[in-house]
Amino acid sequence: MPRLTNRLPKICRHANGQAFIKLGGRAFYLGKWGDRKEPSQQAQQEYEQLTAEWLANGRSFTAPIAAVVAGEMTVNQLCVAYLPRAKREYSRGEYDCLRSAIRPLRELYGHTPVREFGPLALKAVREKMIERKHPWTKKNWSREYVNEAVSRIRRIFRWGVENELVPVAVLQALKAVPGLAVGKTKARETEPRYALPVERIDAVKRLVRKQRTRDLIDLMLLTAARPGEILSLTGAMLDCQGEVWVARLKEHKTAHRGKSRSLYFGPQAQLILRRYLKTDPTRRLFPIQLPSFRGTIAKACKRAGIPRWTPHWLRHTALTRLRSEFEADAAQVLAGHSDLRTTERYARPDERKGKAIALKVG
Repeated sequence: MPRLTNRLPKICRHANGQAFIKLGGRAFYLGKWGDRKEPSQQAQQEYEQLTAEWLANGRSFTAPIAAVVAGEMTVNQLCVAYLPRAKREYSRGEYDCLRSAIRPLRELYGHTPVREFGPLALKAVREKMIERKHPWTKKNWSREYVNEAVSRIRRIFRWGVENELVPVAVLQALKAVPGLAVGKTKARETEPRYALPVERIDAVKRLVRKQRTRDLIDLMLLTAARPGEILSLTGAMLDCQGEVWVARLKEHKTAHRGKSRSLYFGPQAQLILRRYLKTDPTRRLFPIQLPSFRGTIAKACKRAGIPRWTPHWLRHTALTRLRSEFEADAAQVLAGHSDLRTTERYARPDERKGKAIALKVG
């Protein structure tokens, strides 16, 4: 087994008289060697520049250097270069969405040089997205999801500009493409999510076989958490001191923006969690995947003969209840939103309050 070392590799002399260095298993030529003992000053400067960039990038090169130097980096190469960085910094859900956005981009323009990818190409990719279907719902991508996917593509090109892989003019041109507007596109509009009636939730809970699924539903209603946040919980995340338990999440939807996210568990939620606490605090409390959780609910809805709903609707239901019983900023805190307007999209106004006010006002 080779010994691990933090030392930088030395400049070597090739049989053809060139100075070269091996980084990450690849050889990079630095110019003529010079005299017999020492490399030339030009080779030494190339060496220092190359190793500095290699160290700044975490001891790796995210793109073929030859392609960058020649100015012929392709869209495929840019995407492949960006994905390792995205996997390190983004949550699992955001990373999966990013990969979905990349697929139609690579299908249409994978072999196109990045300098030739412009607004018309981005619009063509967007049209491809509108025709695409989700693998589990079999529905076309919605207008909102398409707009988010286009923003993710621009994010890749922004990163390319930051790392001198993409000309600045390319990114500036891509920013000129506006988002799809409501009612002015053939993209599918999503139905507004609303608070689920208690009867529909109870119908599903009666039909699912596992207690774990019923507990997950109850936990989401008690905490207003996202499904992925609950499923990622481990014992090590929980601070069980005090009357309210707190879980501070390291990986979550907005972690890459430098924002924090905490979940709060009151007495009822604590009773549920106690059933799943493990001797190994690093193991997940609920070792199932989101598609499995979602599929179980979908099957129960079908058996009950009720409209299909997903785990994310439980978050809307919880936030709507919180907004009805407490102030709007209470729902904002539990939702983990930095902007109250985002919470307003989830927690819709309680119609009963409007009717009560109308009765009093006359």
